[in-house]
Amino acid sequence: MRDDGAVTSSTPGPRIPAPTAPRLIATDLDGTLLRDDKSVSPRTVAALAAAEEAGIEVFFVTGRPARWMDVVSDHVHGHGLAICGNGAAVVDLHGGPGQHRFVKIRELAVPDALEVVRILRAAAPGTSFAVERTGGLHHEPTYPPLHVEPGESVAPAEKLLGEQSTDSDVADQPVLKLLAYHPELGPDAFLTLARTAVGDLAAVTRSSPSALLEISARTVSKASTLELCCRERGISPAEVVAFGDMPNDMEMLAWAGTSYAMGNAHPDVLTAATGVTDTNNEDGVARVIEQLLAARATA
Repeated sequence: MRDDGAVTSSTPGPRIPAPTAPRLIATDLDGTLLRDDKSVSPRTVAALAAAEEAGIEVFFVTGRPARWMDVVSDHVHGHGLAICGNGAAVVDLHGGPGQHRFVKIRELAVPDALEVVRILRAAAPGTSFAVERTGGLHHEPTYPPLHVEPGESVAPAEKLLGEQSTDSDVADQPVLKLLAYHPELGPDAFLTLARTAVGDLAAVTRSSPSALLEISARTVSKASTLELCCRERGISPAEVVAFGDMPNDMEMLAWAGTSYAMGNAHPDVLTAATGVTDTNNEDGVARVIEQLLAARATA
């Protein structure tokens, strides 16, 4: 179902120590739960299973599209839910690879996406775009091969987003996010420029080490969609432990009562989290989960 409701997430009051009885763990994937080779270590698999056996829900919260979730689909255990596209979709992974089902969609309105394209073309000449819809990725001819798959279609962004598309099936697919790449600007400089230019028209963030921006509807973020999911379950921010490493994780880390930046995190991420754990290659997420479960057992 589609959900366009606005959610305002703010940093809660005094931050609390890690709870001995958290109800939900929210973890990013790339650079966080996954090692650099994109594997999930046996230690991490065991920690996730132990958390869920203890009654703690685990949510994967990622910038990845749903179709790139095969890397963790074997480790979702009982619930099978993931927040994808930086909060643009909640998907059920129970069906296995290629069989995901969209549970919630928070789309980027086409008029807003077109206006963002116009603004960034003027503010940062040389920017190229891709459009992530529920059915796949579509990109401009100048957009570089940054992803693991070819585009479903190749055309200027205005055509990919416009009604002149002859493929009605594609045109009917909601836009989850817009991607913008610049070949010369530094990643942080491009992010700052784009946020200033776009303003509150859309949410602009990044998770890539390159100058690749991810643009969603203005109220959409990992944090706001996680908040929606937690409200539906009666879970408060104080009962959530979150993990992340890049700017697109910062709102989520600030919203959660307890949060950890990875040892390999972007420097800005350290300002949003309540603590720091080991790097992704050192199983930093698993280490914290083990400590939480040990504290719970002795409480």
